[in-house]
Amino acid sequence: MTATSPGLRVLVLGGYGNFGTLIARRLSSIAGIRVLVGGRDQKRASALAEEIGGEAVCLDMNQPTLASRLRELRVDLLISTAGPFQGQDYRVARAAIQAGAHYADLADAREFVCGITELDRAARSAGVLVCAGASSVPALSAAVIDELLPRFARLDSIEHGISSSAKIPGLATLEAVLGYCGKPMDQYRDGRWQSVHGWQGLSRHRFPAPLGTRWLAHCDVPDLALFPARYPSVRQVSFSAGLGLRITHFGTWALAWLVRMGLLRNVASLSEGLHRLARVMEPLGDGHSGMYVTLRGEGTDGRPLALCWELQASDDQGPNIPSMAAVALARKLAGGNLAARGAQACVGLLSLDEYLAELEGLPIRHGVRELDA
Repeated sequence: MTATSPGLRVLVLGGYGNFGTLIARRLSSIAGIRVLVGGRDQKRASALAEEIGGEAVCLDMNQPTLASRLRELRVDLLISTAGPFQGQDYRVARAAIQAGAHYADLADAREFVCGITELDRAARSAGVLVCAGASSVPALSAAVIDELLPRFARLDSIEHGISSSAKIPGLATLEAVLGYCGKPMDQYRDGRWQSVHGWQGLSRHRFPAPLGTRWLAHCDVPDLALFPARYPSVRQVSFSAGLGLRITHFGTWALAWLVRMGLLRNVASLSEGLHRLARVMEPLGDGHSGMYVTLRGEGTDGRPLALCWELQASDDQGPNIPSMAAVALARKLAGGNLAARGAQACVGLLSLDEYLAELEGLPIRHGVRELDA
């Protein structure tokens, strides 16, 4: 089946999980797309498939016959939400290529996303698109930068971050976030690579109301490696993240210090207990989350220019933001509007308007403001 054919069959792997459910439900509302809800739990897959009018598929990402199973199901696009992607190999993407299916995932692991290019030759030979990082980073962050870039004659720095609500993500996502807590990571500063530590380097960003001021700390994302090459004039690229409740944010910061001092080997080993604790504290949150991208450089008029793009979500709707990149890609493929083939990080495949269109109708707002340069 070609991408322009009606009835594009999209398999959402991990389709009944937190992000998978959001993606499957949204895809089911798009004409010309048939949703397959996939995972190891047939009962959960069937329940969601029945709700959205899709198909339930029982399969395991680690099964050796995955490629042949995808061919049997006539999958045109596989969307993997089956994290954590830190330490994961490319067996699912390889199976998709072997089955002649496009592939996208929600990975935000730097090594995983940046390394996906090793599959480029195989993907091109199969005539499919393989993209990693169809998420807030790097898909949305790159789309924001590309949208604002024409206003700059020279871009000097990119500073961006995400502050979540108190609503706790799935256990796999939490494990991924805590995996680099207190561990060294590279950031591009003053035109050279420098080492910082995950969940250290406290800073604040002042969002417009109702978010207000949020605390942030260093986090590891693919953007840190991708953007210095994609935007060669920049001399600084930084990314920070924060948790909705200050007690959990500063608690994570303190755990990072234990790792740095050698008193704790890996915070991710505490994920299950921390996940239960965070669930108990969820009602203390305000339901607000946000993302910002601040660009500094020289404007087209030759004067210093600083622009800050911000997005805010209310009512704990923040998880929709990373989920919609994969939906936008599926929509473009179903409409025959995405010609890219090969394997790459998910940058340059979606415009900002295409991404934000998938968020319409949700309590999510965005805008750009100019800062003192």
